[in-house]
Amino acid sequence: MKLYFSRNPNPRLAVAVARYLQARVTFEFASPFSPGQAERFRPLNPNLSIPILAWPGGSLWEADAIACRLSRATRSDFWRTDEDEPDMIRWLSWGKENFMRACDAVHFERGTKQRYRLGPIDEDKVKEGLEEFHKGAAILEEELADRQWLVGTSLSYADFRVATFLPFNDAAGLPLGDYPALARWYRRLEAIDAWRDPFEGLDAPPLAPVPRQGAVL
Repeated sequence: MKLYFSRNPNPRLAVAVARYLQARVTFEFASPFSPGQAERFRPLNPNLSIPILAWPGGSLWEADAIACRLSRATRSDFWRTDEDEPDMIRWLSWGKENFMRACDAVHFERGTKQRYRLGPIDEDKVKEGLEEFHKGAAILEEELADRQWLVGTSLSYADFRVATFLPFNDAAGLPLGDYPALARWYRRLEAIDAWRDPFEGLDAPPLAPVPRQGAVL
């Protein structure tokens, strides 16, 4: 199988999963929206988004689906299939609609827009995103106060998924330090090689730098 990826949040998540599971996949950096690339990738994913997991005669897109397939392929409980599965799915659903959405809103303004010269930071949207971040972070803080991981007593895909945008916090500037249990949880993730640097040894051009605030765009 081949995993097509970039350094953006969801493709990064898929690469981290594959490397954590030591799945038997090859990796290829991809840019389906680049000139001349759409027709190559449309049969693999009609949305032209990545990550994409492909094999002879088939393909799968969306990071959660890819994580599920790779966990099954490696016979890992990283994607829970026992009594913990509903709890894991709860965190995936809540995380995407709440915590990750808030992180994404702030990162888009402070990171993505500045990285790709898409216009000035909309401080009202940053404020809204931070308000939602604090709501979600408070819930995670309470949940993680007396446990190491979100589901059961060991790492699961829920931890990777909820943390999707946190590797980009150098640009987003989310106040993780206001939430000690949440910060400790994320430090545990950062201690995992596959999460800390999923692109090690891969041909993966770095993201463009985010200009310093006040720099001319």
